[in-house]
Amino acid sequence: MKALHTKVNIVPVIAKADTLTRSELLQLKQRIMDEIEKHGIQIYPLPDCDDDEDEEYREQCKQLKEAVPFAVIGSNTVLEVRSRKVRGRLYPWGVVEVENPEHCDFIKLRTMLIAHMQDLQEVTQEIHYENFRSERIASGSAITRKINKSRRTSTDVYEKDEKLNEKEKQLLEKDAQLKKMAELIGRMQAEMIRQTGSSRPSTKRGDVRASAAGSTTNGAVNGSASVRPAAYQTHQV
Repeated sequence: MKALHTKVNIVPVIAKADTLTRSELLQLKQRIMDEIEKHGIQIYPLPDCDDDEDEEYREQCKQLKEAVPFAVIGSNTVLEVRSRKVRGRLYPWGVVEVENPEHCDFIKLRTMLIAHMQDLQEVTQEIHYENFRSERIASGSAITRKINKSRRTSTDVYEKDEKLNEKEKQLLEKDAQLKKMAELIGRMQAEMIRQTGSSRPSTKRGDVRASAAGSTTNGAVNGSASVRPAAYQTHQV
């Protein structure tokens, strides 16, 4: 209540009033009003009656003010009491009627809401809403600064994300280019190896033939060289 009394109309209500005796209910009502006054809580003030109002209406307003806080009872059961249907709660000792002023303040609460609905709306519009509006205007500059700061922060984050995305795109493009270059180099190396392998067998056969011819020539030379000294030796003898 302390957090809401400056924002909405507060009408104090005591629920489950059938669990209290009449004396207990009166004591609880007085204690609640004392606590409300002690903490400075502003409840909805019932308007005073004008002097030209009739006596019946003035008596009704007096009863409504004395009934605050309203002690109410709720029930969704319709019972038959003395050949009439009433909404109430059945107990071993009797029936508590919701719409009986002697049992609870439900009728008084409903009368207050219906009779003073226009005044409730005017108090909400002219007092609570205007107070809220003036507070928002007074703190509007601070709120505007916070909003602008949050917008700048979100913009910076968005730009940073865009930069990161652009860098990621560039890195992906470079990776794709490097992959293509690696594939091209691999194909070129495979082609070079294939060409080198096809040319190597002819070179080996030429080398064999040259070495064979060289070995025959060397053998003839060596043979002539070895024969001549023998003939020379025989001639000397």
